[in-house]
Amino acid sequence: MSGEVLLSATGSVCPECLQKIKAVRVMLGDTVFLRKECPEHGSFQTPIWRGDPFFGFWQRPKTPSYPKSPLTTVQKGCPWDCGLCPEHRQHTCTALMEVTQRCNLKCAYCFADAGGGGVPDPDLDTLRRWFQGIPAAEVPCNIQLSGGEPTLRDDLPEIASLGRSLGFPFIQVNTNGVRLAADRSYVKALKDGGVASIFLQFDGVEDATYQRLRGRALFREKVRAVEHCVEEGLGVVLVPTLVPGVNIHEIGAIIGFAVDHMPAVRGVHFQPVSYFGRYPTAPPDEARITLPEVIRAIEAQTEGRLKASFFQPPGCENALCSFHGNFVLLPDGELKAWSSYDPRRCCSEPESAEIGAEKARRFVSRSWSQAPHPEKSPEGPSLGGWDDFLHRVQTYSLCISAMAFQDAWNLDLERLRDCCIHVVAPEGGLIPFCAYNLTDSRGRSFYRSICTKD
Repeated sequence: MSGEVLLSATGSVCPECLQKIKAVRVMLGDTVFLRKECPEHGSFQTPIWRGDPFFGFWQRPKTPSYPKSPLTTVQKGCPWDCGLCPEHRQHTCTALMEVTQRCNLKCAYCFADAGGGGVPDPDLDTLRRWFQGIPAAEVPCNIQLSGGEPTLRDDLPEIASLGRSLGFPFIQVNTNGVRLAADRSYVKALKDGGVASIFLQFDGVEDATYQRLRGRALFREKVRAVEHCVEEGLGVVLVPTLVPGVNIHEIGAIIGFAVDHMPAVRGVHFQPVSYFGRYPTAPPDEARITLPEVIRAIEAQTEGRLKASFFQPPGCENALCSFHGNFVLLPDGELKAWSSYDPRRCCSEPESAEIGAEKARRFVSRSWSQAPHPEKSPEGPSLGGWDDFLHRVQTYSLCISAMAFQDAWNLDLERLRDCCIHVVAPEGGLIPFCAYNLTDSRGRSFYRSICTKD
């Protein structure tokens, strides 16, 4: 195609049959596409990057680090030997445990296609084996309890307590917040059981958004869930699924809500929509929003207060998977950045992926947990204004980030091999999140099917 630039080669899968195929990244104008061709089902092209920050500068050099105790061997090649296999290039930052497949919503978009019924909840003995199997492959990492909707389990506080007793210092619950809004005593039980953070589905501040994405008006329930977490001392991360034509215009308002509810709200973690699970149909190009578009929308919808230059590539996962920016809320209401991105960093020395994973584990554990009490003075010898500033940073910090999960149309095997978010498979082992949830054009899965069969 005229004006097209071939950037690099990678691997992917066919969205129709999930067979492994070759792929290339090509630039046309200011858009980068992933292009691939299946011998049986033809060619596919999907936008993966639109506009500034410039694709060629968006990098953070890392040297791969491989599993110390891989649980599978390489036979078919990525992505079909996950476990982790010896060729995976990153360690686990967060291990996700699906404690139920039940759900109390029927969302238009769902990674797990949850709520269908028929799969019993794993009992505590099974969950104990899952916890104990993780260090066999990785050092103790952060844990996210997920589903389905994990708060449908009355014993979720006990599950969190079990994880803490087995040496996992950071336990987070991934939830739609419906039960948290209705039952403050349950929120207290979660805190008492050792939960440090709530990863709260939060798609906007308009009920029309929830009606379209989640099937009913939910905004008031989201607010009550946050309030109950505030009252019981749980850190909250707001997690919006961004869908073009639905809630892109609410990006700034979501950040504004987070700021209004600091210091209990510790972060906003945007997730551009991916098309798998409950919504596997091939999407048109305009149905996707890429990471640089999210960054530019943040700048535009905060009237330039949060500049694009405040956001940087990750140090843990692949640079094309995410971005993050760190901010502190000053007493005058200004949200001041303490992170920034300089493209000249691409010339710096690479950092070990293992070190990046360890830094990410510590950052999430520290930054997404409950903030220190705002009124508590720093202990020990005072450094005057510097002490006050450090306490302000600890208490009123906000991380704004995004994670672009992959589906069958935009799956990039280089990104997959760098994944640090791994699902604990029911039979044991750790599978990269995007591989575990991968579905073909008819909604048929690979890993979920083999992991849930009798």
